[in-house]
Amino acid sequence: MTSIVPARDGERMPAHANGQDWQVSWHPVDDPQEGRPHGAAGICVTAAHELVLISHDGEHWGFPAGRPEGTETIEETLRREMREEACVTVVASRLLGYCRSACVRGHELGLVLIRSYWRAEVRLEEWAPEFEIQHRRVVPGSEAKRYVRDPVPAATRVSFRALEEAAIGEGHP
Repeated sequence: MTSIVPARDGERMPAHANGQDWQVSWHPVDDPQEGRPHGAAGICVTAAHELVLISHDGEHWGFPAGRPEGTETIEETLRREMREEACVTVVASRLLGYCRSACVRGHELGLVLIRSYWRAEVRLEEWAPEFEIQHRRVVPGSEAKRYVRDPVPAATRVSFRALEEAAIGEGHP
């Protein structure tokens, strides 16, 4: 299996999704990007240093994430989405960086979406999915990269960068 390289600061990675072409890039906290707020993703870590992952289909696992509602701040979006998608309560959070996705071909040409990534210290609640998420898995943080995969390679590279920023994975508890 080929080793996946985490996204580098500002590196533009091509991605194809929903019939459109995108340029995806990672940006550190001190380099916020302009664009439409596209919500928050949480690297959810339990007190036992376990990572909480979710899945639509039980095969592809990733971080809970979602878009803002109304006038929510990005941190308010984080807390609500973690509760709704992963059935966890955020007890502390730290902003890790941003993913910028710019549509370069397709019906949303020119659209720029910005998603924030957070390390969220969480408390597991009873698993009672309410929306589209049907599966939750809690794994040792040291095994995170074994599970986190997206059909879009650039998204996996962004996820791996977020894991590094959150100090999760190889060499970390």
